[in-house]
Amino acid sequence: MTYNFIIKGDICYSKNKDELITGKDKYLVCEDGYSRGVYDKIPESYKDFKLYDYSGKLILPGLIDLHVHAPQYTFRGMGMDLELLDWLNTYTFPEESKYKDLSYASRAYERFVEDLKYSSTTRACVFASLHVDSTILLMNLLEKSGLISYVGKVNMDRNAIEDLEEDDAKESLSATRAWLDSIKDTYKRTFPIITPRFTPSCSDELMEGLGGMVEEYCLPVQSHLSENPGEIEWVKELCPWAKCYGDSYDRYKLFGSLTKTIMAHCVWSDEREQRLLKDRGVFIAHCPNSNLNLASGIAPIRKYLDQGQNIGLGSDIAAGSHLSIFRQVSDAIQVSKMYWRYIDQRCKPLSIEEGFYLATLGGGKFFGKVGSLDKGYEFDALVIDDADYKNENLSIEERLERTIYMSEPRHVRHKWVSGKEIF
Repeated sequence: MTYNFIIKGDICYSKNKDELITGKDKYLVCEDGYSRGVYDKIPESYKDFKLYDYSGKLILPGLIDLHVHAPQYTFRGMGMDLELLDWLNTYTFPEESKYKDLSYASRAYERFVEDLKYSSTTRACVFASLHVDSTILLMNLLEKSGLISYVGKVNMDRNAIEDLEEDDAKESLSATRAWLDSIKDTYKRTFPIITPRFTPSCSDELMEGLGGMVEEYCLPVQSHLSENPGEIEWVKELCPWAKCYGDSYDRYKLFGSLTKTIMAHCVWSDEREQRLLKDRGVFIAHCPNSNLNLASGIAPIRKYLDQGQNIGLGSDIAAGSHLSIFRQVSDAIQVSKMYWRYIDQRCKPLSIEEGFYLATLGGGKFFGKVGSLDKGYEFDALVIDDADYKNENLSIEERLERTIYMSEPRHVRHKWVSGKEIF
C-alpha cells in the first residue's frame, strides 16, 4: 500500500542528543511510508498529495518503548512496596500463569493493545508470557493495531513457580521453535524476538540452546540486566564462572555478538559490564519509573550517554506504572537530577533535548532508520494538541517541554506508523 500525504504544523524532532530541529507552520511530506523532508512551502512534485492541516499543533516523531511486559498490564500500580524478586513471586508470576487460558489472555491483551494504540508509542519491544498460543494471540492483536513491534515468547525453566515454569530446557526450546515455525511469514509489522526472562530463570542448557536459535533464525534478543542488587548476587551464585552479569548472556551469544540485543535496566552495571555493553553494541532500555517503584536504584544514564552507549526508554509495565513514554522522559530527567545531587556531582542531569532523544532517535535505532522526521526516516509521527497547556509566548521547544511533563493520551490527535494512519 502507498502512503503519500503532507502534514502542516509546528515541527519538532531531534537532530542528535543535544539539538532539536523546530519549525513553525512547516510542511512534512510522507511518500511511500518515508519522510521526504520538511519544507516552508509544498514542493511542486508533491502538490497532489493529501494535506492534513494541523496548524498550531505540535508534530513530533513517534515514541519508542524498548521494554514492556504485556501480561503485566492487568496489575500495574500494585505491589510497589516490594523489591524486584519478591514482587515477581508475589504478583508477576501468579498473574502471568493465567495466560495459559486463552479467554483470559484475549481479554487482557485486547485492553493492553488498545491502550498502546492510542498512546504516544509507535513502536515497542514486548515480553509476552511463556505460553505459545497466547503469545500468538498477542502478536495477532498488535499486527491488527498497525503499530510495529517485536514480541517475545518468554523462556524460563527454573526458579519460578509451579504454574509458570517450563519442565526443562528441552521443553522450553521445543516450544520456542514451535512458536517461531508457526508464525513464519505471517506478519508484516510484528516480529519475533528471543526472550530469556533473565539469567536466574534460565538454565545454562536453555541459554545455550537459545543462542543457537538466535544464530539459526537470525533473531534479536531481549532480557534484563543488573536491575537489583539481590538479583546480581543470585546470578553470581548461579554462574560463578561469569566475570559479570552480562557475561552470563555473552557466553551463549545472547549479548549482541550475533544480533541486536536489548538489556533492560543496567542500574548496577560495573565498569567491566559497561565496556562489554559498549563493545557488543547492546541497547540499554532505561526504565526510570520501574526503578523508582521497585527501589532498584538510579541508572547512571549520563555516564552511558557520554560513553556513546545505545540507549532508549522503556515503560517496563507493570513495575513501571505508566505506559506513557512522555512520562518516562520526565522520570528519566528527574532521576538523573537525584543521581547528580546525591551520588555523583560530576554527572550532570539530563536536559529536555537528551530526554526526548532517548524516547525517539535513541530507541528508534533498534528498529533501523526510525525516530526522526528528517528526510529518509520511516514516517512515524504524532500530532499533539497542546492547547490545554500552551500560550502564545511559548517557543516550540518550550511547548515540547510542557508536553513531556503535562500531556495525556487524549492530547495525541493523530498518529502514523511507517506512513500508515493508526487513528
